[in-house]
Amino acid sequence: MEAVNTAVAEDVVADKESDGGPGTPTLGELLLAVEELWPESLAENWDEVGLVAGRPGAPVSKVMLAVDPTLETIEEAIAWGAQLLVTHHPLLLKGVNSVAATTAKGLAVHRLIESGTALLTVHTNGDSAVGGVSDVLADAFGLDNVVPLTPAAQGLPEEGIGRVGELPELMTLGDFAARVFEVLPAVAGGVRVSGERDALIRKVAVCGGAGDSLFDAVRASQADVYVTADLRHHPASEARESAINGRPYLIDVSHFASEWLWLPAAAEALGNVLADQGYDVEIRVADTNSDPWDFILTPG
Repeated sequence: MEAVNTAVAEDVVADKESDGGPGTPTLGELLLAVEELWPESLAENWDEVGLVAGRPGAPVSKVMLAVDPTLETIEEAIAWGAQLLVTHHPLLLKGVNSVAATTAKGLAVHRLIESGTALLTVHTNGDSAVGGVSDVLADAFGLDNVVPLTPAAQGLPEEGIGRVGELPELMTLGDFAARVFEVLPAVAGGVRVSGERDALIRKVAVCGGAGDSLFDAVRASQADVYVTADLRHHPASEARESAINGRPYLIDVSHFASEWLWLPAAAEALGNVLADQGYDVEIRVADTNSDPWDFILTPG
């Protein structure tokens, strides 16, 4: 990562444009600020993070943050005049051999380049870092004594995927699920719960996004309940079969909603770093709701 940062810094010096206004950083300078908050070294080895499109020497006075680089989100960023769109999810996670505008992803690449809008991915490095997705969830749910579920291979002791902590006092599973529902953005899928409504809980594990790969770590943490997204039938059923006295109970939330909560905190953190460096950048969270579901039918 040091070599990448050196290259970016050299590009900043060699290619810096002068039309961004006083206190306006270049994209390259902004990337260095992002690296300070969410180091690429924290990304999982399967992940693809970093700059997807954009010239490091281009000035950036407006930054938009979003969960997904959907076409609707990209158009919102373009309409606002953002020179940089930072998304949690990658646009190009898997290899491609064409970016023709005949596909949705190809059209996204075309719209970004044609409009001069850079795209940056902060994914699992944004999950793992201090103040990342799961830290924000843990704070929103009122947890104390928070530690990572799975510590980062390269990072501080408080960095890693997922978090586990304790409520200040015992709560029923039903009341805690209601808190989760109230804290997260409203989406069609709502909140699904596995467990006895009146069961008492205190220790809570959380993972923003899809977290069914962490069940072993959740059980090892002795959490009473696990809050995550995209729980599939078989992993959830196996978790229930492996539960001890019903624990950990499960709370399944929207993938989008669980990660959207991080965006305002990320915008504030990035704004603070840039302000400390003397830069004047307007930062906004996208209004687009990229949750894929529109409505749900339930019994009764």
